[in-house]
Amino acid sequence: MCIFAAMKIQGNTVLITGACSGIGKIMARICLEKGARQVIIWDINETAIDATVKELSAKGSVCGFRADISDPASVEAAYQAAKAACGEVDILINNAGIVTNNHNFIDQTDQDIIRTIDINTKGAMFVALRYLKDMQARGRGHICNVTSSAGMLALPRMALYSASKWAAIGWSESVRIELTRAKSPVGITTIAPYFINTGMFDGIRSFFKIQDPEVVARKAIRALERGKWYKGIPFSEHFIRLMQGIFPQRLFDFVFGDVCGLYTVMNHFTGRQAHHDTTHATR
Repeated sequence: MCIFAAMKIQGNTVLITGACSGIGKIMARICLEKGARQVIIWDINETAIDATVKELSAKGSVCGFRADISDPASVEAAYQAAKAACGEVDILINNAGIVTNNHNFIDQTDQDIIRTIDINTKGAMFVALRYLKDMQARGRGHICNVTSSAGMLALPRMALYSASKWAAIGWSESVRIELTRAKSPVGITTIAPYFINTGMFDGIRSFFKIQDPEVVARKAIRALERGKWYKGIPFSEHFIRLMQGIFPQRLFDFVFGDVCGLYTVMNHFTGRQAHHDTTHATR
C-alpha cells in the first residue's frame, strides 16, 4: 500500500543512524550504489565511523558523525555538525538500536530499562524531531523507521526490546497519520523485520527462517523508494495481528509459542558480544 509520493535515493542526501554494522551499513552501501548524492552515517563508535567512511568512500560521498542518540544534547550536536558540513538531509533512516540481554523482566535492572527505551524508542524520536521540521519547511523529505517484528508479537525474554519496538511502531504510525491528514509532502515508512543474521541476535534458535541482511536491506530501501507506509519482512508478518485475532489466545500460544518455538527463541541468545556497549546497530 502506497500513501506517500515515491522518493528515490538517487540524487538525494541520506542519513542513516547505527550505520557502522548490520543492515545499517548495508543500506548505506546500497544507497551509494543507487546514486545517492551523499550518505551521512551516525554512530556512537568513532573508530567504527572512521573505518566505515573509509570503506564506503570508494562508492561515493560519505561523511560520519558521532552521536549518542539516547542523549538529546548529543543528537543536537551531531545534527548541527552534519547540517553545517553536509547541508540538508532528504531521507532519514532511523536504524540504530540495541537488544540489552535475554533476561526475564523480573531480572532486569532500572538501567537496562532506561538504556533500551532511550536508544530504541526515544533516540529515533530525538533524531526525527529535528529533521522532520527541516523537511516540512522545505516541502520534501522521507523518514524510514526500522523497528522489529517484536513490536507486533511479544516474546518471552524480550520484554524490554518488545516494549521499545511496540512504542516505536506506534509512534511512527501516529506521525504517519498526522502527516497524511495534514497533506504533508513528507513521507514515513515503518520497517518491521524478523530476526536477521547480522550477529545482533546470535544464539537464537528459530523454527522460522532467519532473514538474510542483504535481502532485508534491499527490501527496506525498496519500500522507502515506493512510498510504502509499512513493510513487514518477510511478508507473512503482515498477518500477525490477524492470526492473534482468529486464534484464541491459548491456542495461539500453543501453536506459535510452543509448537513453532517462538517462545523459546531467546533461550540461548548470546548477541553481538564484541560490540555490545560500543555501537548502536539495530540489526
